[in-house]
Amino acid sequence: MNVDANRDRGILSRADRTYLLGEAEMSHEQSKRNAEARIRRRVVDGILDFDLLVHYLERTDRKQVFERATTDEAFVDGLTAMLAFAYIGLREQGVDFEQVLVPAVESAEEVYAVDQSSTKVSVDVTFEVETTVESTLEGIQSRLADGEPVTPRELFSLVVEHGRDVAVHDRIRLRLADETSHDHVDRLAAYLEADVRYANDSLAVLHWDGDDETRNT
Repeated sequence: MNVDANRDRGILSRADRTYLLGEAEMSHEQSKRNAEARIRRRVVDGILDFDLLVHYLERTDRKQVFERATTDEAFVDGLTAMLAFAYIGLREQGVDFEQVLVPAVESAEEVYAVDQSSTKVSVDVTFEVETTVESTLEGIQSRLADGEPVTPRELFSLVVEHGRDVAVHDRIRLRLADETSHDHVDRLAAYLEADVRYANDSLAVLHWDGDDETRNT
């Protein structure tokens, strides 16, 4: 999760990011509604701009934008979040993600084939999603209250729903997967304004009290 509000203007301005991160003080309800309406408009206009980018941005410029995908983990996280935002937004409206994904991949593959080898291709896209309910938000909250470890993904799902309210716990233990990088844990801790300590390769502890009690986990 990227919580740097001071990046250059993108779809969101610095003021927009500060508001979403809960760092802006607004005393009037109308000011909050104005900020939210402004953000909605910018998101919609930003999405519409992709039609221009696909058709008019020079190939060399596009390659320079995406060359960082091989070295910049935050950029890859942003791409993942972009697709997740579209997926959940469409699902909430009852629109199948496949309706936008399939034509996007088909047209992109056709254009890529022409650009790379001047060939015409036939594209077959298969998209399937199978979900299994493993835990509920209530169950995750209950485990946190009992001091049991949760995964970073489970904690993130609570943060999406409840924001920084999870910080009511003195500490949260995170069960880590076998990963070489824990940057996503560091970013989540930064968003929650928590300190993080890695007890071992499979356990991290988020805490807000600034003491050394986490050494006794």
